[in-house]
Amino acid sequence: MYRGRNLQISFNDFNQSCGMQLDPENEWVVLADSIDWSKWEVEYAKKFPSKKGNPSKSFQMVLGALLIQKRKGLSDRKLVKEITENPYLQYFMGMPSFSKEPPFTAPALVYFRKRLSVEEINKINDDFLQMAEPTPEHVEERESDRAKEVKEENEDGNKGTMIMDATCSPSNIRYPQDFSLLNEGREKLEKMIDVLHKLYHPWKKPRTYREVARKDYLALAKMKKRPEKKIRATVRKMLGYVKRDLGYLEKYMEAGYALPEKYINNYLVIIELYRQQKYMFDNKVKRVENRIVSINQPFIRPIVRGKVKAPTTFGAKYDVSLDENGSARLEKISFESYNEGAELQDALERYKERTGHYPGRVLVDQIYRTRDNREFCKKHGIQMSGPKLGRPKKDEKKTKPSKAEYQDNTDRIEVERFFSRDKHSFGAGLIMTKLDTTTLTSIALSVLAANVFRADMGSFFILYLVDSPEDYGKTYMIEFEDAA
Repeated sequence: MYRGRNLQISFNDFNQSCGMQLDPENEWVVLADSIDWSKWEVEYAKKFPSKKGNPSKSFQMVLGALLIQKRKGLSDRKLVKEITENPYLQYFMGMPSFSKEPPFTAPALVYFRKRLSVEEINKINDDFLQMAEPTPEHVEERESDRAKEVKEENEDGNKGTMIMDATCSPSNIRYPQDFSLLNEGREKLEKMIDVLHKLYHPWKKPRTYREVARKDYLALAKMKKRPEKKIRATVRKMLGYVKRDLGYLEKYMEAGYALPEKYINNYLVIIELYRQQKYMFDNKVKRVENRIVSINQPFIRPIVRGKVKAPTTFGAKYDVSLDENGSARLEKISFESYNEGAELQDALERYKERTGHYPGRVLVDQIYRTRDNREFCKKHGIQMSGPKLGRPKKDEKKTKPSKAEYQDNTDRIEVERFFSRDKHSFGAGLIMTKLDTTTLTSIALSVLAANVFRADMGSFFILYLVDSPEDYGKTYMIEFEDAA
């Protein structure tokens, strides 16, 4: 059941009890009026066709709470506490008055994230960026000399700049080691055997030798230097323990005793984990297709990025594009290690759908500069950054890069700056959610939050003032120094 609000709460409508006076120029007050909540209330209400049951929270409360969490970097429990104590946050979420009681409990935030898909968050992001589009004077002020040249010289009607790059957001999992994963699977299987025996008592409880298995695991886990021979011996033992426990569980199920539902998913994952580890052990290899690195989050895959600090990232990979205004958009996100170079043409087509023209130049790194992408850009009059294909001539080796190439490399750093802000300030640096859907939603929310709380967009928010029903829908422009 869903019970939405007819009008957006205005600043004057908020019931400020106990003589409190909210500051109208506060960040949260201004941001609350910068998003057209009512438009998305209608779309969000379609998720609740039934008219029975307790009414769900409003869209403004759901999205507002998630944006606050990204902005402040709080856990679910601390977020509820912070909202309960802060009237500005309650106003931002659309509450009619300040309340000392929490508007929702911490577990409700899991359902909030489930109800917002990546596609919906991307639409909200596009809608917000369209509302917060900067004035032409500001764009001209920010544009580099090279961008102005491109804007003036392009004969194909193209203008503007698009920067695109990919990154990974690591999930909060333990570093996956083969013997450690097998030991974790063994412990979970032993727990399942205990549960089945306690529920049914069909025969004498089978012996699992869990104490011996634990000692074998600790003997390797506590070693500072782990020889390859010792690792292989421990993996062989762990494979034997897991195989025996799986055999016990198969006997229970053949006799008609079913596992409780909450254990079934882990049981199936451990079966696949055993198959993969057995294959790698027998063939003495380190790679296998769709390798499981976490039993509780089997959808996570190892993504090799080649970075000095972390060559391999365990999480989701995604592409982000930045336009000439510095606005970020999530182009693709996946747990699989896809080739980001194949996403450039689709991103350029979406740029044209938004603006009516292709960008004058596109700034990307080497992996995007494929022959197909170069031909596509040449066909549509788009200047692509980077050197030409092929071996450079002898007289070109010692020459310095031109002013245009130097400016392109300088401007492309903007996307790295965005990734730094996204990971350090808006939660994309370590994803704490546990489900595949909520993990992707959390990353998409971090991109949206980075746009919403971008400092240099402060003077371009379009405010929807609803002091009276007659004024609803009218747009006004208000300037202030800093929105973040």
